Amino acid sequence: MDTCVPNDPFMLLSFINTQLRDRFGDLDQCCDYYGIDRAGLEESLSALDYAYDPELNRFV
Repeated sequence: MDTCVPNDPFMLLSFINTQLRDRFGDLDQCCDYYGIDRAGLEESLSALDYAYDPELNRFV
């Protein structure tokens, strides 16, 4: 994972949603760019009761 990607789950949620809003058309592009394991990311954020919504292109 890129060093600029936060480890704290709440900061990670904010960071990823901002990146999805401002830079990337979907979660796969974002994960590829930052070298993030998508399944691991989704698992981490599901622990906060967030799931990726592809229509909104963000975690809700």
